[in-house]
Amino acid sequence: MGNLVVVGVDGSPSSDAAVLQAAWEARWRRAALRVVHVFRRPVAATYVPPLDLSPLDRLVEEAARRARGGVSGVEVTETVLTGGTVPMLVGESHAAGLVVVGSRGVGGFSGMLLGSTAETLAAHSECPVMVVRGEPGGAGPIVVGVDGAPGGEKAVEFAFAEAALRGVGVVAVHAARPERGVVGPDVESAERVLAQVLAGRGQRYPDVVVRQEVVSGEPRETLIEASRTAPLVVVGARGRGGFLKLLLGSVSRALLHHARCSVVVVRGAA
Repeated sequence: MGNLVVVGVDGSPSSDAAVLQAAWEARWRRAALRVVHVFRRPVAATYVPPLDLSPLDRLVEEAARRARGGVSGVEVTETVLTGGTVPMLVGESHAAGLVVVGSRGVGGFSGMLLGSTAETLAAHSECPVMVVRGEPGGAGPIVVGVDGAPGGEKAVEFAFAEAALRGVGVVAVHAARPERGVVGPDVESAERVLAQVLAGRGQRYPDVVVRQEVVSGEPRETLIEASRTAPLVVVGARGRGGFLKLLLGSVSRALLHHARCSVVVVRGAA
């Protein structure tokens, strides 16, 4: 876990929820919180007079006040950056342990989840990215998708560390497609994958209660269904089989668009 949490803000209700969740994440980590708004200057062929950026300064100041008022004991700073939303936030991710954004927004974050902003950020960020949906969660166990893919261990590690910070459990879900002509998944093989991935986690996180679930079906549909009752779903950015194939693949993309709770995408080794 890094000692900095970065939250992207734009003044929308979704952004407000992200600020409060980011403040809790910073407190749990004993980290500082950096509130960031990204402003893209208009491109024009003719002269553009200097722009009044004071409304943007007030926007980040208000977001910082909301963070301080909602969660005590967190060091909060704020800034307005000029440039593209994703490149600026990716730049911020180099020094951060977590980047937090809202699920929908206005201005620089327009089209979040419906467009490519959240996907591109999750695919290129140097640290985990949390997309917040609704009010901050934390009451129930965290769901983590497990498929045994190289690099997926980082998502599992994040899920356990986050659960320890929140004082909740973990549900490790492996969605196994039945082989052609076979009824139900290969339970033994799936349980072996889960056991290998989870090995040693109990010793490092003795207070985190773990439940393992092997489910027959598509990983995307399985994790979206699991998100209905979870405060958070954690997935890797790339996977094997039904999990991810590119920088950001089918499962993480589907969750960013359709999950019923907040989602964290964790990139593995490049």
